Amino acid sequence: MKPPPLDLELYPPFETFPKEGIQFLSQLKKNNNREWFAKHKAEYEEFVKFPMLSLIATIKPKLETVAPEMEADPKKSMFRIYRDTRFSKDKTPYKTHVAAVFHPRGHWQNSAGYYLHIEQKAIYVGGGIYMPNSEQLKKIRKAIADNGKEFLSIVNNKTFIKNFKKIEGEKLQRVPVGYSAEHPMAEWLKHKQLYTGVTWKMDECYSKKFLDKVIVVYKELLPFIRFLNEALEK
Repeated sequence: MKPPPLDLELYPPFETFPKEGIQFLSQLKKNNNREWFAKHKAEYEEFVKFPMLSLIATIKPKLETVAPEMEADPKKSMFRIYRDTRFSKDKTPYKTHVAAVFHPRGHWQNSAGYYLHIEQKAIYVGGGIYMPNSEQLKKIRKAIADNGKEFLSIVNNKTFIKNFKKIEGEKLQRVPVGYSAEHPMAEWLKHKQLYTGVTWKMDECYSKKFLDKVIVVYKELLPFIRFLNEALEK
């Protein structure tokens, strides 16, 4: 019985993101409708989707050397181009960026992870947890409250602050129920989201060193990501 094909046997090694892909996303922003997309879908497949799948396949072994628990999977990592407009005032049907996410193997729905976002004007590389449910938030807050010294050693690290400035995300106005307003970690306990990252100019994805730079960011974020995931596993 033959072993399953490797990702890189299905997708060629990623070198740079094609400029045609960025041009497509730029045009999609001006023509965000089903008729235009249907006429240009082949361009999306060739210059956006396929290069992104190759990127995911190529970053997989690189990511495993930094964070062996994290999984890059062309079948799961890439976000769909189609927007969910059910609860949005913006009814345009397509996203005007391409993005991928990487989570711990076997815990895609219940974990913090890494994120990569490419659009016409900028690139965002980061990680954390963007939409935790109430149970996940309880676990994260308990970990922050019980292990404040460890958490602060990560987010207040000089190199971390230099690279990422701060932890982003929506916050409550008041400390959540169950915690005192005087708690030493009160401001951190207000977080409803916890993520951070870096924004680069578009030209970075045209460099052959692009993926290596992404991996450096992920390595620097790893203690933060692992703190969150260890909290969620309890």
